[in-house]
Amino acid sequence: MKRRNLISLAATSVALSATLLSGTAWAQQTTIRVFSGGQNQRPDLMRRLFDEYQKANPNIKVDIETGGATSELQRQYLSTVLNAKDPAIDIYLIDIVNPAQYFSAGWLEPLDAYVGGVNAMKPYLPVYTQANIVNGKVAAMPAFADAMFMYYRKDLLDKYGIKEPKTWDELAVAAKKIQDGEKNPNLQGLSIQGAPIEGAVCTFLLPYWSQGKAFNDAAGKMTLDKDAAVKGMDMWLKLVDQGVMKKNIAEVTTPATVNEFKAGQVAFAINWGFAWDRFKDDTDSQVKGKVGVMPLPSMAGGKSATCVGGWQWAVSAFSKSKAESAKLVQYLASASSSKFLAAEGSLLPTIQSVYTDADVVRQVPWFKDAANVVIAGQARPISAQYGQVSDAIRTTTSAILARTKTSADGVAEIDSRLTRVMR
Repeated sequence: MKRRNLISLAATSVALSATLLSGTAWAQQTTIRVFSGGQNQRPDLMRRLFDEYQKANPNIKVDIETGGATSELQRQYLSTVLNAKDPAIDIYLIDIVNPAQYFSAGWLEPLDAYVGGVNAMKPYLPVYTQANIVNGKVAAMPAFADAMFMYYRKDLLDKYGIKEPKTWDELAVAAKKIQDGEKNPNLQGLSIQGAPIEGAVCTFLLPYWSQGKAFNDAAGKMTLDKDAAVKGMDMWLKLVDQGVMKKNIAEVTTPATVNEFKAGQVAFAINWGFAWDRFKDDTDSQVKGKVGVMPLPSMAGGKSATCVGGWQWAVSAFSKSKAESAKLVQYLASASSSKFLAAEGSLLPTIQSVYTDADVVRQVPWFKDAANVVIAGQARPISAQYGQVSDAIRTTTSAILARTKTSADGVAEIDSRLTRVMR
């Protein structure tokens, strides 16, 4: 055989080997499908994290699925998929209230064998450790935190010489002073979420917690103080009667509060951490550079309390790639991923040290003060039957604010419905 033919044969052999190797690598590539929530969970940033992971792990391909503008809609979708034992989605981004519910239903893969047991949860803020350890098992790992903050018009408080109010009574006085001074009939003193959405669970709990009351004990049993709950709801109604909150507050959703505050129509507003970027970055924002953030006021004689939210990464019990999915979850729950989400998207960290990271503080200065608010925050009731808990509280809270039920009757109804569920 001539030398030229030998070279040609060798080249062909190398090319064939490369093709076979490439085909083998492709065949061994694992595709992981991740449900990463709706717009407020920033799937654009999650995609960037997935891209970095794929670069470091070329045998992994990550597909992303999004959907559900609200926690309730996402929960409805995920409950349907998981109840059907559908293996199409490997990893889910779920609300802080869902690990107990989903794990108890057998829908989530225990992560202990993949992450080294419950000790893997030590770096995280206690409220997230508690939410993600169910029956002594790691049910999920924290993605990012969230909490309700009191946003306020810093320019208006400065204009009228008003200090940050510490109690709801002080806030009412401050709001009325601003409203009277501005003489703008469209200016609300305070906006909260009164529509029968997940945010209304927090609307019920905020004044209740700020009286030093607990809704449930460590075992999840309800410990509702009905008199304190009535007092909290009556406080909201008083603010409506004083003109601080608008009369149709029972129709106000989370986006409505954000949009009205952003339009300069609200002096004080309770909303989640994501709202900060909307006020700061949206092209139609009328309040850029005018917004302050403070802890929520308390009832007289009580102390500030906020409602903690946040999102967790969970591996489906029906995934065909559990080990690979658990490895990806560890990366997504790492301090480096938390830092990226904080600096790039103002998503609150679940690891305390990230709040004071120099790069994060430079990008999001208010985070240095946010840590104490989140650490002191409380989670909505942790229950395997959270769907029923949420439904009872949010629908009744909205009905009270709409004045179709009295505070006393509404609280009695919540107590009656949930005594059977949370026991």
